[in-house]
Amino acid sequence: MKPRRLLWCAGTALSMIVSLTPALAQTTAEAAEAAEADPNDIVVTGSRIQRSGFDAPTPTTVIGEAELALGNRPSVAQVLNDTPQFRPTSTPTTTTGNTASGVSTADMRGLGSVRTLTLLNGHRFSGAADLNTVPQSLVKRIDVVTGGASAAWGSGAVAGVVNIILDDDFTGWRMGAQTGISSRGDTARYGADIAWGTDFAGGRGHFMVAADYMNERGALSRKDRPKLESGVFLRPDGRLELVEDPNSTQLYNGGSILRLTGAPYNLVFNPDGNIGRFPFGDVTQGVTTVGGGGQNIFDYVAVSTPYERINGFARASYDVTDSLKIWANFSYHRMTGNYGFFPETPTAVIMPDNAFLTPANRAQLAAGGVTGPFILGRVLDDVGADRIMTFDYNRRNLEGAIGLEGTFGEGWSYQLYYDHGEVRLNQRLNNQRIKSRFNNGVDSVLVNNRPVCRINADATTANDDPNCVPINLFGNGNISDAATDWAFGGSQLIATIKLDAAGASLSGQPFATWAGPVDIAIGTDARWEKQVTNYVDPLSLANALGTLNSSATNGAFNVKEAFAEVNVPLLDIADMAKLEINGAARYSDYSTSGGIWSWKTGGTLRLANDLLLRAVYSRDIRSPSITEYFLTRSTGIGNVIDPYPNAAGVVNRPQANVVVYGGGNRNLTPEIAHTLTLGGSYSPHYIPGFRLSVDYYDIDIDNVITTVTAQDLLNQCRANLPNDPTCGGIVTRRANGDIETMTNTFQNLANYQTQGLDIEASYRMALGDGNLTVRALANHVFNLKINGTDVSGIVGGETAFSTPKWRGTATVAFDNDDFGANLRVRYVDGGLYSTQKGPTGEMIVNNQFGSRTYVDLGLQFKAGSFTLFGNLNNLFDVDPPYTPYISPNYDVIGRYMSAGVKLTF
Repeated sequence: MKPRRLLWCAGTALSMIVSLTPALAQTTAEAAEAAEADPNDIVVTGSRIQRSGFDAPTPTTVIGEAELALGNRPSVAQVLNDTPQFRPTSTPTTTTGNTASGVSTADMRGLGSVRTLTLLNGHRFSGAADLNTVPQSLVKRIDVVTGGASAAWGSGAVAGVVNIILDDDFTGWRMGAQTGISSRGDTARYGADIAWGTDFAGGRGHFMVAADYMNERGALSRKDRPKLESGVFLRPDGRLELVEDPNSTQLYNGGSILRLTGAPYNLVFNPDGNIGRFPFGDVTQGVTTVGGGGQNIFDYVAVSTPYERINGFARASYDVTDSLKIWANFSYHRMTGNYGFFPETPTAVIMPDNAFLTPANRAQLAAGGVTGPFILGRVLDDVGADRIMTFDYNRRNLEGAIGLEGTFGEGWSYQLYYDHGEVRLNQRLNNQRIKSRFNNGVDSVLVNNRPVCRINADATTANDDPNCVPINLFGNGNISDAATDWAFGGSQLIATIKLDAAGASLSGQPFATWAGPVDIAIGTDARWEKQVTNYVDPLSLANALGTLNSSATNGAFNVKEAFAEVNVPLLDIADMAKLEINGAARYSDYSTSGGIWSWKTGGTLRLANDLLLRAVYSRDIRSPSITEYFLTRSTGIGNVIDPYPNAAGVVNRPQANVVVYGGGNRNLTPEIAHTLTLGGSYSPHYIPGFRLSVDYYDIDIDNVITTVTAQDLLNQCRANLPNDPTCGGIVTRRANGDIETMTNTFQNLANYQTQGLDIEASYRMALGDGNLTVRALANHVFNLKINGTDVSGIVGGETAFSTPKWRGTATVAFDNDDFGANLRVRYVDGGLYSTQKGPTGEMIVNNQFGSRTYVDLGLQFKAGSFTLFGNLNNLFDVDPPYTPYISPNYDVIGRYMSAGVKLTF
């Protein structure tokens, strides 16, 4: 007889409780009977303690085969994002203008993906940082523990745990191909997958291998989708308003002519190089016009970033004896992308004798009142073949794991594993200005009727650069290839991130009380994390580039841990009451910050078999990451509202395209969270197949590692340094007083609190020759407080922790041997765009967003081992609300159609 499989599903305490998918939903009694009928069955659990049929205090939601197929999502992370407890923080549509492009992570409760611990088959893996690495065709189910779980699984399990369970016993062939496209003709994707598994050595061994490929072309233009070219506009009456197509009057793709000080000239260089009036829109105030022919940097940012993904996976296992199994996994992942990032927006001082000012230009300037030097504000969307900056990356992950699992004595079991993973990142941001060369090239004069850089015009000048190439910025498309080659370059970073993780656990039932056997689990974990920078380009090392200079991040830390769990039954009266209490503790010793404890305690009470009550209270931790400890410098770009007065005394002015620099901090200490979960489930015996669960959660995190938002940092500066517009040196400003850059590093300086409800109801019944399943999940956030300020119900994409009060999904599905159909409704609550106030002290005029409801359809036609399927997401093409840049809450793609075939034999 093979040993019973050890229970390595994610969780905080003990065996799993309710919230099962319709396909897996079963009562406790049914689960116990199934385990007794087949000791090789995997028992869904929320702990390291193995005990089938026992309900744990922390609710666990299982995403089964049916849910994995809903909507034909292209990655595991995007499947999770359809579950109300998760916030789609990192997806191809929310990482469109930064160097995390294409990364997809799990972010439970919207507290940040670093506070959701993601496991593969119950152990840590390097691919957790990007769930694109998981071979989706082999995923059997996903167990989601919606509560703190550090005592069971260690650092990072503050919001909860996601445990991805692979189909380790898959036998036979599985093949598939698919394609998809939006109703606007973009975001096209195509992919294929294949898997094969077989037994060997008379059934004592098993081997399987799988591969998948996905290519998504992305949506590179925002113009075909309503409200994606929007922003906050300061109206002439001093109030803020969300509008479509706000454009800068200071920047133009042919060049905007500005005074060194004072009011603008309202003149521009047209694309042909001649001078004309600025193409204002319907309303203009300050430096922004609504509509017209101006530019906004976000016009150039993709709606969804393209990527190409390749995954490979292999697993072998062998039963050495009836009580000892050895297994080994190997995986390969590569993800690449190359697309337009956004254009640079430099300003340059133009002298009256500039070489590229034609006689006609000089006359036009004089007629417009321009008699001396002026500033040229430029959108550089005409540089070289790529026109704007481009970002390309290659992320490769190699990972291997080996382990033992077995049993001995009466009900004792053990497990050991070791995992090593390496992520190699190679990324470039091309077509950037080399600042000194660009400035020298722009400042050119005529020598013998030939343009020459001013620094080379005088042979006696000591700072000559004989290679300087003059740059013609006037008009669009006039920068020569020679100037592009000389004055523009790219940053490059190659880095390797390593994870070594090992663990051992022992579990069993050493004795019994009057109410049943006592379960215990003890063990130890250790891991080593390291990041090494293999290459940084010379231009970045010299800080020569205009937007992103790559920087080295080198560092390492390790942690050694010991843990114990215990479950004690106190009462067991058949068909009346069953009471069990449990607890867990873990001691973690970090090489960086020393020792720290995490723990939990809880219990369950089952009444009359139908009603389960549960409670758990835990102390959880999250240690700083390599990036938070050792990051040298990061670069982001965004919009803020400046609380400092300008020269005219105007405060709370919108500021666009602010570059924000971040960095690490080696003095960080772990975050500490306390989590309370109270709830229960009801499975009435008189309605077979029905289940309802309601759970309340309260999470309080202290010592939070954060950089706060750029806006919060500005507001804090204004409150604490009211007369220092540089915020103590962390803000740099342009000559006209606008914010150019900010510096914002990691600190232990915040408190996060959130309270809410998770609700789930499911029902399954036979209907004709098939089964009908109905399932509904909802999450209600009472509050989400960041340093005491409640941000729940604030849903604008530019708001940190943007979180709707309500999210929910409801699915009705029918399935038989020949046909399958499902209808899913996704609901996202509305709310406020922002709480930011304008110069009048009032919030945005049209600050309230309405809710959005999306309808998805799926069909499957089956003929033996062959299945043809089709999906239609966002059937009614529901528009998003105003979205200046990204939206983590609402669908920005619109109606999406996909179809494919599957073959299993």
